[in-house]
Amino acid sequence: MSCQKAALELNTGSQPGPKSPERTEGVTACEDYSTSLLENQLSVGDFVKIQKAFESPEPREIICMSREDFMQKMTKIVGWGTKEEYGELFDKVDVAQDGFINWDKLTSFILLELYEQDERAKTTVVPQWKDLEFLPVKHKDIIQKVIFLKSSSHYLTISKEGLLAIWEENLKLQETFPITSDATKLKHLWVTSLVPLENVNKIAVAFTSKEICFYDLPSKEEFACQYKLQGLKGTPICMDYWYDPLDTNESILSFGDITGKVQAIAFTAAMISLFDRPASACEDGEATMTINWAELLSGCHKCCYILEHKLHHGDWVRQVTYSASLDAIISSTTSNTNTVVLAWREKPHLHMTSFNIAQGIHAFDYHSRLNLIATAGINNKVCLWNPYVVSKPLGVLWGHSASVIAVQFFVEKKKLFSFSKDKVLRLWDIQHQLSIQRIACSFPKSQEFSCLLGFHEAHGRLFISFNNQLALLAMKSEASKRVKSHEKAVTCVLYNFILKQPTQSEDNTNEDPDD
Repeated sequence: MSCQKAALELNTGSQPGPKSPERTEGVTACEDYSTSLLENQLSVGDFVKIQKAFESPEPREIICMSREDFMQKMTKIVGWGTKEEYGELFDKVDVAQDGFINWDKLTSFILLELYEQDERAKTTVVPQWKDLEFLPVKHKDIIQKVIFLKSSSHYLTISKEGLLAIWEENLKLQETFPITSDATKLKHLWVTSLVPLENVNKIAVAFTSKEICFYDLPSKEEFACQYKLQGLKGTPICMDYWYDPLDTNESILSFGDITGKVQAIAFTAAMISLFDRPASACEDGEATMTINWAELLSGCHKCCYILEHKLHHGDWVRQVTYSASLDAIISSTTSNTNTVVLAWREKPHLHMTSFNIAQGIHAFDYHSRLNLIATAGINNKVCLWNPYVVSKPLGVLWGHSASVIAVQFFVEKKKLFSFSKDKVLRLWDIQHQLSIQRIACSFPKSQEFSCLLGFHEAHGRLFISFNNQLALLAMKSEASKRVKSHEKAVTCVLYNFILKQPTQSEDNTNEDPDD
């Protein structure tokens, strides 16, 4: 519900209407109190009367009223309501305690109230979904990543065997490319992860050959490999990339490997070059430049530096991400010790804190606005943590009957998705810590499977992969619930200073000119 809709739903009569039995049934005490407030019962006609009371015969003169004046005049002008109610309204408007209010202060308060009502309404709406749809993929092995490229409005999926698929914004499969590493011609060379580097128009792909390759996003019909990072001590199995939107030269590629190491490359001149080109390098701009990890550790590349820690002690690092708001690298394992590690950047070193979670976790997500970390527990529980409090979680979400394998925040709605091994998707209300929606997904029966969850919030699309299959849950549009003032698209809005109201015109180009 928008502010416009809330304003239109004010009582149109001059008297507050009686509450009908239908309206009060099932209404909470909080809702009853809200609807009984004077400001929520004032009609449009009432506000017109109040506005006239604040109007001065002298142009540009601002009429102010004290608390006593406001109480006396409003009861007479509006014609209903007690002095005490108008006194309470005055106190709410006069937050600065100036002892007086004017029309601007009153309208600012009312608009803020409507905005807050709108925000509360948004958080209570349970999304409605279209039927689960399976996309026609060409992947033969486990899908390792699903990402959306803002720069081109395309989706990318990559599978274990190295097949990269490009999807149009309408989810039509555009084309596929085999992504391989030429360094070693291994029969079982697998892709483990992929991240987009959108500030430099590249993607980074990690392989079981202990290397990370950086490809230019295709301008023609192929992905050109620009950099090949080799010599890593462990196989990287998860990656994350962040760049500063205010300074795109600053970026961080973080990754975790099977030895328990968490490592990050902090780029300081990404828009110029990710790595320094050696003097002996070929002048051909399309040639692949090989970078050795030992070179980066030694500091010979001036446009980047390395951050790393080994706090996971040999456990596979299942997930890693860098949070700019915390200025920390967050990583996780399935171990019950040092399950989640926060590596805070305190130059030139990292300062570590960790969470010990019984039985370990499969995944996590971080909501920067709420400052919450959600963890997908192997013990069937979803826990909510404050990053600064490692002793115990702020909340525990109960409801799954099997191990939770994925979690992701619905940022704008302040809700949380979780997906469990028995193929049940839940949506949680974070504030009340309650499950508000349960969806059982119709995947094939299988004891062993790999699954990932990806929510593209801007398009209301939830992707769930099951081995080499990719399913889509799309949110139904809420556009039909919006209040519309015109049947066709609005083409122009002008303000009439004489009538003191806006005048609009709509598009009638498709109508018969003879009508």
